[in-house]
Amino acid sequence: MPTTLLMLPPQIPATREWAQRLATALPGLAIVVAETEGEALAAIGQADAAVGTLSPALLAAAPRLRWLHSPLAAPPTGYFFPELVSHPLTVTNVRGIFNDHISAHIMSFVLAFSRALHRFIPQQQRGEWRQPPRYEGTVYLPEATALIVGVGGIGAETARLLAAFGVHVIGTDAQRTAPPEGMAELHPAQALDELLPRADFVIVTVPHTPETQGLFDRARLQRMKRGAFFINIGRGMTTRLDDLLAALQAGELGGAGLDVFEQEPLPAGHPLWTQPGVFITPHVAMWGPYYNERRYAILCDNCERFLAGRELANRVDKALWY
Repeated sequence: MPTTLLMLPPQIPATREWAQRLATALPGLAIVVAETEGEALAAIGQADAAVGTLSPALLAAAPRLRWLHSPLAAPPTGYFFPELVSHPLTVTNVRGIFNDHISAHIMSFVLAFSRALHRFIPQQQRGEWRQPPRYEGTVYLPEATALIVGVGGIGAETARLLAAFGVHVIGTDAQRTAPPEGMAELHPAQALDELLPRADFVIVTVPHTPETQGLFDRARLQRMKRGAFFINIGRGMTTRLDDLLAALQAGELGGAGLDVFEQEPLPAGHPLWTQPGVFITPHVAMWGPYYNERRYAILCDNCERFLAGRELANRVDKALWY
């Protein structure tokens, strides 16, 4: 019986193309593309591997399934349901392929805040030529400290870029113990509260997990240095939006650069849309050239490994969700 890979719905043009390319590149792998949940349920019983989002019903009907691949770096809430966490199958993802795009997005926020563009862009939109007192509102980066919360591949690349601008970079991480290039200090996740008052920029890159949900609430935001800038490109559920808005409205923070939100899309009319000092991008920090090609490369490599019985790359700790 051939080794079978099931492409779970919904399909997009990219996933259909991946299926065709895999079938050509790996003739020993039978590819099944399910366009509907019904088609997936009919095929899952013969699947050795699957790509996409698996439901409890599909998992219960999958006696042969040994590998599930997520085409996202951080799947949405609910992906790791209890039966999947306890199941012996291996889960992989595509972490690492967005490090350059997302770190550039972070730097765009840092540089914009350091040159007070959060003040000048609204003035431009109003047609106002208004110079503040000299140097007011700017941040001299060689005298600034940035705290990166979550030092995976994205955090490490961001540290390297920040250091090139002279920023003193510190970080916290739940697993990593050695600081990457450009990072002066790396501390355990439990040190977050004592580090927050030191930072001019707090940059959140951690995934959404049971431990990080609501990590930045009102009390933690109040531990930040007054006038510091908050940047979140990790996952929206790590930050309580109402608490962040309250900190901004109280003048406790200098501004916020946000690509992810507790509720997405951010609702029309939400006060954050018009809150001074806030940059909003619609969850696009990972976008850039070669996005789908990089996702396919990891999938193809792991398919080759799976057929050869070798260890899969980008394995996920299902209990931790990453």
